[in-house]
Amino acid sequence: MKLLGSNTSPYVRKARLVLLEKSIPHEYVVDPPTEPGSLVLKLNPLGRIPTLILDDGFCVFDSSVIADYVDSLSESQILIPREDSRARLRVKRWEALADGIMDSAIVVRVESLRPSEQQSPALLELHNTAITKALNYASELIGSPWCEGEAITLADLALVSALLYLDLRQAERDWRGSHKNLANWFERISARRSVVVSREG
Repeated sequence: MKLLGSNTSPYVRKARLVLLEKSIPHEYVVDPPTEPGSLVLKLNPLGRIPTLILDDGFCVFDSSVIADYVDSLSESQILIPREDSRARLRVKRWEALADGIMDSAIVVRVESLRPSEQQSPALLELHNTAITKALNYASELIGSPWCEGEAITLADLALVSALLYLDLRQAERDWRGSHKNLANWFERISARRSVVVSREG
C-alpha cells in the first residue's frame, strides 16, 4: 500500500506513525495536492492528504479512518482498544483533542499568511485560544508514560503529531514552558523509532 502526503502535514504524520508502530509494509510518497500531476487529486475525491492507496487500488481518506483501518490489520501493538468500549472512547477523545489542535493551528497558519490588513484578529484569537485551552486540558489529563492506559495508543500518536506541528508553525508559543509534564512526555515519545523516522521525512 501507499501513503500519499507531505512532510509538514500533522494528519499525514499521524497516519504514518500508525503504519510505523504497527510495522505495516507501505511506501510513503511525498505528493502534496498543490503540486501539478498529484496522484491525490486523481485518486481522492476530496483532494486531501493523507490518502492511503491499498494494493487493489482502493482509496482510503481521512487520517482517523486510515488509523482505524491500519490498526485493524494486525493484533500486534493494538492502538485503539477493541474490547473495552469506554477505553476506546477515551483514546478516540484524545485523538479528537489532538486533531482539534491541528485544525486550529492550520487555520492560524493560513490566516497569518494573508496580508496583515486582510487578517481577522477575531479568527486568530478564537483559534489560538482553542489551542491554549486544549493544551491545558491535555496537560491536566495526560498520564505517565502514556496518554491512556498501560501502553502506547493512537492517543499518543495523535498528540505528538499535534505538538510537532506546533513546533513547526508556532515555535513562539513555548508550550513546553507552560506544561512541564507534556514536555517530559513529549521527550520520551519523541525517542521512539516511529517518531524519529517520521521526522526524517
